[in-house]
Amino acid sequence: MKRLMIFGMGYTASRIAAVLRGQGWVVDGTGGAGNLDFTDETAVRAALARASHILACAPPADGADPVLGLYGDALGHEWLGYLSSTGVYGDTGGAWVDESAPTGTGRRTARTQADGAWLKRGARVFRLPGIYGPGRSAFDRLRARAAKRIDLPEQVFCRVHVDDIVSGVIAGLEGASGAYNLSDDLPAGQNAVIEEACAIMGIQPPPLQSLEDAGLSPAARDFYGENRRVANGKAKRMLGWKPAYPDFKAGLRSLM
Repeated sequence: MKRLMIFGMGYTASRIAAVLRGQGWVVDGTGGAGNLDFTDETAVRAALARASHILACAPPADGADPVLGLYGDALGHEWLGYLSSTGVYGDTGGAWVDESAPTGTGRRTARTQADGAWLKRGARVFRLPGIYGPGRSAFDRLRARAAKRIDLPEQVFCRVHVDDIVSGVIAGLEGASGAYNLSDDLPAGQNAVIEEACAIMGIQPPPLQSLEDAGLSPAARDFYGENRRVANGKAKRMLGWKPAYPDFKAGLRSLM
């Protein structure tokens, strides 16, 4: 029996779990949608002993990877997976990056260290850009009056529909260890996404603002300080993965 243990069953991982359960897998997990308490070592270690596959989705905490810190000694499984971030590449000035690009030059030092630690263990490390999907998209930000258009015409980045992450991780169950970028095919600025969502909704887009006038949180300002295009060719070639939503326009239409 194929049995998956997930650390950090949140928005994305809970959807991975649902699909695999539909395919006959048994899935245990910690986190909001999980059945285990991360700090209950007895129960978690028992689940790890039963598991055939491990997927870590928990972000770093206090500058370190919590899963490796507490359960690293129990992770001798043949298949390990880790959901990382394309933020490990840092700012590239809009240039394309693939999995051969250096990491650790950006603001996510702890994430980069965790990414590297999982790679050293032979994990499949899935590097993800901005995640969107049902209940978490430009439509939701517009309805909440939280969407902003920032006057940074050269700023561009990639994104990925949550269902394409699910299909990529599942494809990776049969793939070789290593890093894989799971991103869409069309890097674009945040303003283009907001404007497309407004056109679909039939409303006027929010006013264009300067970065200084937008009243952004420090984390949001840091986001606008990075600019990159992420190539996904390795996942397509080696995993046979193909995003169902290759650009934000297809993804947004699916959500309406």
